[in-house]
Amino acid sequence: MWAEPGMPRDWLDADAVPVVRPYTLTGGRVRATGGFDLVAYVLADRNAQPAVHLDLHPEHLRLVALAARPVPVAELAAGLDLAVGVVRVLLGDLVDRGLVTVHQPSAGPYLPDNNILKAVLSGLRAL
Repeated sequence: MWAEPGMPRDWLDADAVPVVRPYTLTGGRVRATGGFDLVAYVLADRNAQPAVHLDLHPEHLRLVALAARPVPVAELAAGLDLAVGVVRVLLGDLVDRGLVTVHQPSAGPYLPDNNILKAVLSGLRAL
């Protein structure tokens, strides 16, 4: 039951802050337009003017500010104290507007076929 105006609320304490649900920040979206790895580096465009985009949330603007230097996606999430999934969606918005670029880590080295590894292991055991 809701409290009367001016009445204390049991569900708030002195340290309570306004709560914004993550799906509110993303407009209900759960997937980014691009899949961003946790260790992918984000860098804001030097000439970016995020204030021109009136539909951006303060979190978008904060991401652009934090990405003034190359910073990994995981660090951005920690810096904003948001879930990585939310940050990925917000980054997708910024990439679509050309405000940031995301540099994905290079693909891992080529791994040989298991049969080759087994042959090498057999050869080593024979020594």
